[in-house]
Amino acid sequence: MILVTGGAGFIGGNFVLDWLKEPKAEGIVNLDKLTYAGNLATLDSVRNDPRHVFVQGDIGDHALVSRLLKEHQPRAIINFAAESHVDRSIHGPAEFVQTNIDGTFNLLECGRAYWNDLDEVKKAAFRFHHVSTDEVYGSLSASDPAFTETNPYEPNSPYSASKAASDHLVRAWFHTYGFPVLTSNCSNNYGPYHFPEKLIPLVILNALNGKPLPIYGDGQQVRDWLFVSDHCSAIREVLAKGKLGETYNIGGWNEKANIDVVKTICQILDGLRPRADGKSYAEQITFVKDRLGHDRRYAIDASKIARELDWKPKETFDSGIQKTVQWYLDNPVWVEGVVSGSYRDWLQKQYN
Repeated sequence: MILVTGGAGFIGGNFVLDWLKEPKAEGIVNLDKLTYAGNLATLDSVRNDPRHVFVQGDIGDHALVSRLLKEHQPRAIINFAAESHVDRSIHGPAEFVQTNIDGTFNLLECGRAYWNDLDEVKKAAFRFHHVSTDEVYGSLSASDPAFTETNPYEPNSPYSASKAASDHLVRAWFHTYGFPVLTSNCSNNYGPYHFPEKLIPLVILNALNGKPLPIYGDGQQVRDWLFVSDHCSAIREVLAKGKLGETYNIGGWNEKANIDVVKTICQILDGLRPRADGKSYAEQITFVKDRLGHDRRYAIDASKIARELDWKPKETFDSGIQKTVQWYLDNPVWVEGVVSGSYRDWLQKQYN
């Protein structure tokens, strides 16, 4: 078995589905708190798979995590569990500190106690993989080179600061206790099952519902876009072949300005689901006040993982965004299940 935390969220859920596609794959114990962004509907296809054991709970619950480790004896922990939305962290940072810092600390301590009691063979094979973000490195100018694993940490939001703190804890547990950790810092993910508070699914759904497509500031903020299935494949490689204590940056080599991402989505929808009036969805683009402390540019240099682990993304942005838009068109039931009253209230608060 492996223990996956946050496995009902966007990236974690995609990882669980991807992992269990393999007929001979090990089983997964999936621990998720099921906050607003956790969705069991994402896991419908593995609901009756005996290899998938779902447990609703908090990574900060010491007794629960310890019990799961003792009961299932996993060979690895992969920590996806995190509060991840920058906008929400600005309005309410406390939950980000609790989950991303305190929760990671609890996982490390429970994992270390479990690891210490393993026999030498299992102890040598055990891994703790911490999934983090490129936002810990801060913001780049247009001419700066992309982030490498040696970039200093300069987080600029409550979210990125909490993830930076968790990264430091993971590093310290390796250097102090010899706990066998791996860390990966990814760029912006997109793809199926993405909660529609993030840019790409928000734009798709607002466009289809005739609502404004809100763009912060001038829309020239640049992100490196990584298709979620590519991220999942990279995590598998890091888990299997990564060097203990090392960090691996995972990126898609797809830098795009936010406004260009939105225009691309509009063009795809114009072809796949034209507006009844014949006009382009681009007419719904609306510029709104920029968010506080908005980082200008992120970019990942993924040379290390390509060189050392022979991993590269399969999807270009053009192929990945086409698949993403099509998925949302094909899965209205999943969308309706997550677009609740509380979600609508959040949109009104954030983009009023």
